[in-house]
Amino acid sequence: MLNKYEELLEEAAAQNISVDENFPFHGNLKGLYVDQNIALSDQLETSAEKACILAEELGHHYTSVGNILDISDPANAKQERQARMWTYERLIGLRGLIDAYQHGCREYHETAEFLDVTEEQLRDAIADYRSKYGVCTKYQNYYIMFGTPTDDRKEKNEDNAIVVLIF
Repeated sequence: MLNKYEELLEEAAAQNISVDENFPFHGNLKGLYVDQNIALSDQLETSAEKACILAEELGHHYTSVGNILDISDPANAKQERQARMWTYERLIGLRGLIDAYQHGCREYHETAEFLDVTEEQLRDAIADYRSKYGVCTKYQNYYIMFGTPTDDRKEKNEDNAIVVLIF
């Protein structure tokens, strides 16, 4: 069975995108997408780190147009956010949070490990989901609470949906 990073490498290949997995970036840059080419920093150590960066660069392939390196430009910042949201949905998603909860994950580090993402990526996704959905959203037959849970268990509510408390 492939891990997320390997799945993303296959997806890139299917899209005719070449991936340089060991690019010697200077500074804090971890990845870059330019014209069907993705470069990943040679400083990325784990498959989870590589998956998170590769997914974001694939997100740029699917959602961005032109040079958006200057994120002080509002149009570029919007495209950066779209690529990140694509990344969160591809790597985590509401279903992934439910699956992690059902698997017994209650902490960020457990959930990140279960989903094969970095804890930083998970925290960023949760923050974006909270800003997108508010403190609660219903997905399929589940209520997902974004916030500090006061009760760490599944409950049935009046619509017979399961409540999953997340972070």
